[in-house]
Amino acid sequence: MAGGRQEPCVMDLVPPRRADWSYRCVAPRDPRVLGYGDSAVCRGPLGRGVFWKALIRPPSWELGLQEGPRRGPGGPTVYPPMAGDCVSADLRPLDLLAEAVPAHGAPGVGVVLAQGAPGLQLSAAHPHTLSFPAGRLFSACDLFPEEFSVVVTLKAPDLAPKKNEYLLAVVAERGALLLGLRLAPSRLHLLFLSPGAAGTWQARVSFRIPMLTDGHWHTLVLAVSPGTFSLTVDCGRALDIDADLTFPATLSMRGARFFVGSRKRAKGQFTGLLRQLVLLPGADATSRLCPCRLAHQAVLALPPILQGHPGGPGDNEVLRTPYETGLTVTLGVRPPCTALEQARFWLDAAGRGLYLCVAGQWVPVLAAKEKLAFLEEHQSLATPSETLALEVFAIPEAGLFVAAASRRASSAIYKWTGGRFTAYQYLRTHRAQSWCHFTIGGQNFLAVANLEADAQGREFSVIYKWSRRGLRFRPYQRVPTHSARDWEAFQLAGEHFLAVANHREGDDHNIDSVIYKWDPHTRRFETNQTIATSGAYDWEFFSVGPFSFLAVANAFNGTSTRLHSRLYVWLLGTFRLFQSFLTFGAADWEVFRIGERVFLAVANSQAYDLDAPVDSSSYVLNSVIYELNVTAQAFVPFQEIPTCSALDWEFFSVGEDHFLVVANSFDGTSFSVNSVIYRWQGYEGFVAVHSLPTLGCRDWEAFRTAAGAFLVYSSAKEPRTRVLRMRTG
Repeated sequence: MAGGRQEPCVMDLVPPRRADWSYRCVAPRDPRVLGYGDSAVCRGPLGRGVFWKALIRPPSWELGLQEGPRRGPGGPTVYPPMAGDCVSADLRPLDLLAEAVPAHGAPGVGVVLAQGAPGLQLSAAHPHTLSFPAGRLFSACDLFPEEFSVVVTLKAPDLAPKKNEYLLAVVAERGALLLGLRLAPSRLHLLFLSPGAAGTWQARVSFRIPMLTDGHWHTLVLAVSPGTFSLTVDCGRALDIDADLTFPATLSMRGARFFVGSRKRAKGQFTGLLRQLVLLPGADATSRLCPCRLAHQAVLALPPILQGHPGGPGDNEVLRTPYETGLTVTLGVRPPCTALEQARFWLDAAGRGLYLCVAGQWVPVLAAKEKLAFLEEHQSLATPSETLALEVFAIPEAGLFVAAASRRASSAIYKWTGGRFTAYQYLRTHRAQSWCHFTIGGQNFLAVANLEADAQGREFSVIYKWSRRGLRFRPYQRVPTHSARDWEAFQLAGEHFLAVANHREGDDHNIDSVIYKWDPHTRRFETNQTIATSGAYDWEFFSVGPFSFLAVANAFNGTSTRLHSRLYVWLLGTFRLFQSFLTFGAADWEVFRIGERVFLAVANSQAYDLDAPVDSSSYVLNSVIYELNVTAQAFVPFQEIPTCSALDWEFFSVGEDHFLVVANSFDGTSFSVNSVIYRWQGYEGFVAVHSLPTLGCRDWEAFRTAAGAFLVYSSAKEPRTRVLRMRTG
């Protein structure tokens, strides 16, 4: 370009009537994107190098070029799209927050009212819950726009040094980060995959924003155009970065997923509040938002879940003075949240929380973080006999129940009424070992595992079905079993399965356990697969990504408890052996997740061999926690915990803390043994924090009600089940 001072020229352009075209004025130091189908004025230096280019989304396809300045309303010649070009819709804002969080909400997502405006708390949600395939937005063309802007309204947390949290991530099918918006202390980073001569590399553009973590709402507009990255905060002065690198014009979205508030994993999840997250292809959104009276809450697109919530006034609303504003607060125990209580507050003085009634739910506005302080006995529940196992379950419109598996001829079902369990129904059983609740097509079922035969010598277990008319469980199907110890219900590919752990047939412990499949035509469970087991005690089903697993606890082979328990994987319509574990009288498997880590804990009950003497040390042995190693494609030992004839593990969470409680039943001399609660301590693993006196403890179950969190355990040595309340502080 010629040197010296040059006067600007004014060009008028009236684009053709094509809704799917955009137009860019390309001039040195002054690129500007014009809206689809809009008239525009291009201002740029005189001389060569001033062009009109007609673009279609993505902007990497450039059509029709007319060189040289042109005055007047005529405009340059523009050619129509050619075959194979990407043609997309108009430049509409794409509400990424609405795509990830539906109007009815999502698990782990909370609506929090902060400084007069509602926002979404996402940190309790699993990262995959807040994701969606990129193909939902890029259906006609799988390339990300070369020019775009992102609008974010957030209330950022005060981050520790060197800590980063993701507002947005676009992750490729194989896990590579294609695009990311990352928050750091006083900084905002834009990350993207950039092609170079030496291959593809991760590029980063950083903006310093000291005010970002001041505890207030802020609206950011990040605009990207060739060679220029711009950030506007609260409609203030734009911070421009002229970089040598440019955003790639061929960033493919094929097979990718958008993750809101994370980078596909728990580490780096956004812990603040998000109110708005919008992608605007091909344009700088600043002109659409600014100027604005409430610049820190300027709105381009608000997700439906936040629409209708009480919040800050819009530009057209009239601010009420304090004496015109009504506020209704309810004190005491948790009240109902109905249409009458809509937009009312409930102050939970005991739990130190303030809640707002929104759409039938109490939404936390101010809530203290839950921490498990101690446990106290809430209820001592008399049972017909000693209880071997418990199953806590809920039936919609009927309530919360617990089924107790009793040694004697009948087992009881109790209902939670008035803050306590009361006897509800008795069912005839034959030395019941466990219960399993499951649903099929909205119908509730309850299966009991019977250890012994009936008076006629017939061995079977029973599946009961809930009667909506009689509000009771009725016998539905008898299933032949052999000293059944456990049932496990699960779903695979839309089909329902039920696995029974057959412990022995006569004196033979090496027999088949059976997996049954629900036949929708006969409406009965039919045999689907048999698996050889040795004194099977427990089944545990779980899934990791696209793979489904079934673990069996083998307890005794007729001569020894030292034998292998097995883990099976579902392949080609059947379960196949995946991994074996050396166990000692394995009585229970418990699978649980902490973040993206997957753990599998086994309860070892006894080290016994027919040729070895039995002493107290046979019952005091380590139970093992395994962790899934994705690289090794196997579960590897993570931690060994000393236990006393452990019969059950139960995983539960309180607030942000995770716990494991073990059912210690016998130490070799006494059944009066303390069961122990362990807390997850990260690098330290699980550390003992509470020791609970128990007598012949067999099973633990954790549950929650409106009144709080509870643990309940069964005893094989007394006709009493105890309910413990978790006190938080």
